[in-house]
Amino acid sequence: MNTHRIAGGNGAQLHVVEAGNPNGRPILFLHGVSQCWLQWSRQLDSKLADHHRLIALDMRGHGRSDKPATGYTEAKLWADDVNAVIKSLNLDHPVLSGWSYGPLLSLDYIRHYGEDRIGGLHFIGGVTKLGSEDAMSLLTPEFLGVAGQFLSTEAETCVRGLEGLLRLCFAREPSPADLYLMLGYNVSVPPYVRQGMFSRSFTNDDLLPKIRKPVLITHGALDAIVKTAAVDQHKAAIPHAQVQLMPNVGHAAFWDDAPAFNDRLHNFCEAL
Repeated sequence: MNTHRIAGGNGAQLHVVEAGNPNGRPILFLHGVSQCWLQWSRQLDSKLADHHRLIALDMRGHGRSDKPATGYTEAKLWADDVNAVIKSLNLDHPVLSGWSYGPLLSLDYIRHYGEDRIGGLHFIGGVTKLGSEDAMSLLTPEFLGVAGQFLSTEAETCVRGLEGLLRLCFAREPSPADLYLMLGYNVSVPPYVRQGMFSRSFTNDDLLPKIRKPVLITHGALDAIVKTAAVDQHKAAIPHAQVQLMPNVGHAAFWDDAPAFNDRLHNFCEAL
């Protein structure tokens, strides 16, 4: 694997990991809130690497990227970050593969930079709106129950909430070693980052019907965070989108059944 430092929006230094075939279709992985590039280990070290150029970004505020005190509510900064990675690494029409919160960054990018430089979009257990009653209706009571905890500035409460969040992500509980590695990089994200990200209030209902590039929607049938009703909304807004509803899989479909997830993503990319 190679690592890169890239200047994103407002000069924030972004940590990016690259693996795979440098001549293959690029896939730019965008993680969820409080995660980091390590969550994509079952993609970066898989058969996907034989065929695709795999790029995993630590979003601003996360992992080894800079953690500025402000800016997490600004769509343009998120868009600038994605654009900086695409341009700096000369990614040739990448697929933007975003998990959970990640599709919001993909859509921030499209809103400000358009679709011309990307090959397609991939939503994984994704949301496309925040802050409204409609947006909240797509989130499970279990997730809403831990959200107040992981947004807390009180250390014990926050850690308890983050562990609860992680346990909701998987239909098959990770090993203790994996779970506590994940908890470690979740806890390393300052509370103000999560608070800023979840204080955004906006919708992409106007943008989704305008998307013309291919779209793949992957969702776990056992997702305990984002309801499957989100899939119905996204499919209605993007009629040409392909849907992969994965049985016996939770919110982290790329982890619960990595082989099936990777095969479908590869086939989607090959068809572009």
